This record gives sequence, structure tokens and C-alpha cells, in this order.
Amino acid sequence: MGTREDITRAVSEGRAAGDRGDPPTACPYPGSSLLRTAWIRGYAERRPLASQPDRAEPDTEPDGAD
Repeated sequence: MGTREDITRAVSEGRAAGDRGDPPTACPYPGSSLLRTAWIRGYAERRPLASQPDRAEPDTEPDGAD
């Protein structure tokens, strides 16, 4: 288990990785570590959800209108 400082650092590292666009597999912590969970939490804060595409411009005409 990590100290509060280690957890805060892992969250910050995860945010930075998300900002850079690194893949989630870039996490440097082992799967059994609380620090991995903290890193992923930070990473998830910065990465868009796959189910939510970038905001597109709204249609100016209704569907089917010419």
C-alpha cells in the first residue's frame, strides 16, 4: 500500500499520461497495487470515453430536408 503522497503522485502521473494520449497499458504499477488504481483514476479523468465522440457541429437542417 502506498502513502498518501505516493497515491497523489500516481493520480498526477495518470492525469499526465491521459493528457499525452498514452495508452492505459502505460501504467507503471503492478495490477495488485493500490497505486495502479490511483493512476487509472487520474488517467480516466483526462481521457474521453469511447462512447462519447468529440462534439460535432449540430445539423443545420432536419434529417431528410433538402
